Amino acid sequence: MINYPNGKKAKKVVPEEKISTRKNFNAANRGMALENDLNLSNEYYRDANLAIITKRPTPIKVVKVDYTNGPKIIEAFFEKQSTTDYNGVYKGRYIDFEAKSVAGKTRFPLANITSYQFKHLEEVIAHGGIAFFIIEFRGHDEVYLLDAKILLDAYYEKKKSLTYEEIKEKGFLVPRLLSPRLDYLPIVNTLYFTE
Repeated sequence: MINYPNGKKAKKVVPEEKISTRKNFNAANRGMALENDLNLSNEYYRDANLAIITKRPTPIKVVKVDYTNGPKIIEAFFEKQSTTDYNGVYKGRYIDFEAKSVAGKTRFPLANITSYQFKHLEEVIAHGGIAFFIIEFRGHDEVYLLDAKILLDAYYEKKKSLTYEEIKEKGFLVPRLLSPRLDYLPIVNTLYFTE
């Protein structure tokens, strides 16, 4: 081992392949990287004056707050069922979508989506809005945009899941770029704005 001139020992170098760019995933934070990428993309779209799409906050009711070391929520509950993750306006049309991330490589379980979310997206479509899903397969490091009607059909056919191959065939691979991080608006153009 080589020491620095001041006599201190050098730190052990960790090989690059062992450095993870993502935090450890568990049930609580499994979609946070996807959410962060979408938030950055939406910020880019807003700054470029292309669209206004925002993350919908989860409605909670705060019951108890501890003020001893600054305000900290101690107890809260979900006030009502949440609808979808994102909504906004693009080219004069309402846009609404849900983002989901799965660790597996083979299938996307429909149990990841609540019946309330399916109903909400069905209503969006009925009123002329744009509705879709952004689905990340972390095992493949791929993100797909899938029209909501495809998952709605699977839901009403009582399917338990869609395979990775089905999503790859029926969906659109969202390119990962520097900025915007997930460039999904060109796919929205192709799906919903071509005559």
